[in-house]
Amino acid sequence: MSVEQLLPLLLLLPLIGALINGTVGKKLPKIASGGLATALVAISFFIALSIFLNLKDAVEVKLFSIISLPDLTLDAKLLADNLSMWMTLIITGVGALIHLFSMGYMHDDEGYSKFFTYLNLFIFSMLVLVLGSNYFLLYFGWEGVGVCSYLLIGYYYSDEQKGVLNSLAGRKSFIMNRVGDLALMLAMFLLLLQFGTLDYKDLATAITSESYKFDGSLLMFGITLFLFIGATGKSAQIPLFTWLPDAMAGPTPVSALIHAATMVTAGVFLTVRSNFMFELAPTSQNIVLYVGLATSLVAAFIAMRQNDIKKVLAYSTVSQLGLMFVGLGLGAYTAAIFHVTTHAFFKALLFLGSGSVIHGMSGEQDIRKMGGLKKYMPTTHWTFLVGTLAITGFPLLSGFFSKDEISGFAFQHGIPLYLILMFSIVLTAIYMFRMYFLTFHGEFRGSEEQKHHLHESPLNMTLPLMVLAGLSIIGGLINLPGIFLKNQAHYLDHLFEKNVAGMNLIHTEHLSSGTIMVLMVVASLVCIVALVVTYNIYVKKKSLPKDESELTGWEKWSANKLYVDELYNAIIVNPILKLSDWGYRTVELVIVDGLILKMAKGVDSAGALVKKWQSGQVNWYVLWMVSGIVGLIIYFLVKI
Repeated sequence: MSVEQLLPLLLLLPLIGALINGTVGKKLPKIASGGLATALVAISFFIALSIFLNLKDAVEVKLFSIISLPDLTLDAKLLADNLSMWMTLIITGVGALIHLFSMGYMHDDEGYSKFFTYLNLFIFSMLVLVLGSNYFLLYFGWEGVGVCSYLLIGYYYSDEQKGVLNSLAGRKSFIMNRVGDLALMLAMFLLLLQFGTLDYKDLATAITSESYKFDGSLLMFGITLFLFIGATGKSAQIPLFTWLPDAMAGPTPVSALIHAATMVTAGVFLTVRSNFMFELAPTSQNIVLYVGLATSLVAAFIAMRQNDIKKVLAYSTVSQLGLMFVGLGLGAYTAAIFHVTTHAFFKALLFLGSGSVIHGMSGEQDIRKMGGLKKYMPTTHWTFLVGTLAITGFPLLSGFFSKDEISGFAFQHGIPLYLILMFSIVLTAIYMFRMYFLTFHGEFRGSEEQKHHLHESPLNMTLPLMVLAGLSIIGGLINLPGIFLKNQAHYLDHLFEKNVAGMNLIHTEHLSSGTIMVLMVVASLVCIVALVVTYNIYVKKKSLPKDESELTGWEKWSANKLYVDELYNAIIVNPILKLSDWGYRTVELVIVDGLILKMAKGVDSAGALVKKWQSGQVNWYVLWMVSGIVGLIIYFLVKI
């Protein structure tokens, strides 16, 4: 089959799975329902792999026309280029593994088929986002993943975490993303107003042509700023980042799917796809750089004293996304995509590993009640260790290479930026090793009942962990110079210079070999020192997290998430609630109930009175008619 035939099939398979599970899924055996959803995503992965390996030139496939006017044409077209297919491989590959893990993790859930309906629909929406050939289809997929994430985060909508309903976490995610969605829509309107098209290729050709001089212009600054605000919503950058930790209310496979390889990287993909505009807006690039840096630092600081295993990983995701945006702000687009790729491997591994731990602990998520799990859950332990080492930048694992590449570009930009970024990386190593040691080493600190039920997860849950662990080990070799290309070039640089719409401005200079080696040694020493220090604190000295009431200073600020949620509640949420309450008491009770409803009741009462005259009896109608005639005669007689 040709690419023109395979590409729509690749897109439709997850949608078919969602339709089947959404209609007749309840009637199917669970293994059939979950197996179908998993198999269809896996088939999409192999189709994507086949297209990617045989892709000579970018291919567009027109599905149908959306708008056809003399001055505006908008088509539903799919674009298979190196960037879209690379992202598709990540989405479907990691997505298939998460589906397989979910078959075991969600086995006892009553809404089993509904859960896989949402998962398949999420994958479909994400594929529309990355495979669309224009910003309209990107926005369609963008909204689709937003709706699906709302459904998945609030899946256990009646459950509570610390007295807060899970459904509120889904609502928070949806509302905060709407802020970014509005900005993305405004950027699209500006593009349409100026260029009359939303097609990537047409925009890249128009904007980079010599006839347009947009360097540093206010228009290009506005467009790219709105695009970035849109990206901050999905990719959880300051100030729109607080929804992501709360999204841990959803089932753990949802956390892995949304926060590892798919939804949260949509903002990175949007920025990379729009690189030809960001290159002409240096002010916007600086905003991307410093917001990403602040996000990485703030999230890493907050994660230092979190005790919920999923919350630690959530803030870790925010921090790593900030690191990616630092790369984007520096113009290192391929380095950012490289870290997206490695992050998909080790973060999916860590989230699924935490799900295996929670499964073995009968739902417990507090690392203070864990400990010594390595002897009860050996496969989960070793794979989780690989993920931890990878994200901390341990030498020769995947995260080491992708982080080192971004830090190298930061070093090129300036020593202060490099030092701040390295501080964030150090914090990442410390809190990740802290979580690992408290979970898997020492003595078990849970209840006897939990200890009695401790067990390793089944094969359909541990197999994805082993595959992801393998990818976390070798994934860094993807972009290592000299591995895939004989000329010592970086593979992703070579890949994204060809057959990618709008990616014609990526010519970033790399550091010299000597400088790179020095930075790699520094990164290695930082990771190893963090490992030794945390091992000494939490294993040798057997230190345990303090009770929240005992925390002081920076620890209290970290444990309370810098009081950002409290600040947002004070300046945004509570005033809106008070305004709504005032509106209810004045508009609803006084005007609507007090005035309008009373007028309506008056009319109703008058109608009830008049209704009595319409009895349906002819003699009464004759009486009223005669009375009327008599009345008229008397009136005229008096008048005369």
